[in-house]
Amino acid sequence: MAEAKFDFKKEYRDLYLPKTKPSIVDVPAMGFIMVAGKGDPNEGGGQYQRAVGILYAIAFTIKMSKMSGDQPEGYFDYVVPPLEGLWWNEGAPFDGIAVKDKSAFSWIAMIRQPEFVTSEVFEWAVAQVARKKPEIDPSPARFEIYEEGLCAQIMHKGPYDDEPASIALLERFVEEQGFENEISDAQEPFPVARRHHEIYLGDPRKSKPENMRTVLRHPVRRA
Repeated sequence: MAEAKFDFKKEYRDLYLPKTKPSIVDVPAMGFIMVAGKGDPNEGGGQYQRAVGILYAIAFTIKMSKMSGDQPEGYFDYVVPPLEGLWWNEGAPFDGIAVKDKSAFSWIAMIRQPEFVTSEVFEWAVAQVARKKPEIDPSPARFEIYEEGLCAQIMHKGPYDDEPASIALLERFVEEQGFENEISDAQEPFPVARRHHEIYLGDPRKSKPENMRTVLRHPVRRA
């Protein structure tokens, strides 16, 4: 029997599989491949969709390094973690996905990496993508260690456009539990600030909107 692949969603259920009832979680430092940008994530062939393509190209190059004999020290087989995103609005508080003008969004699209991924491993993967996939420009990507810290989170079930209702539950929970929202108002993407955070557990191309699951996470501090 083949050895089971390490699945971050199953091993770290507190981070990836929260309940539909809000909760508090302390998120540790983790390595991410990140691409920052601006604009409507739904724009066909737009900046966001290109960013996601870059992320997956690099992530799968690292995962499949075992096939080329170039696997990094400490490598183990694993399921590529889900796509995540940090979101904010230029010059205005983040109002969630209800914002009508999605072209005003700023974002960082990102995918978590296993602990054996270092800056050197990342640079190797970027060079491999540039050489083997000339249709993809991986230069906007960067590798960052992101320590999110204390957060409130909730599992949102349903379409992305219905997220405001879950965000309202989350914000009410934060206040009732004696915490304060600590979303950054910084406009520059790096160094990485504390943002409205989403983790996408379903593929909108394959799932019905009502079956989509998205982790919604807000940074908080004790009041």
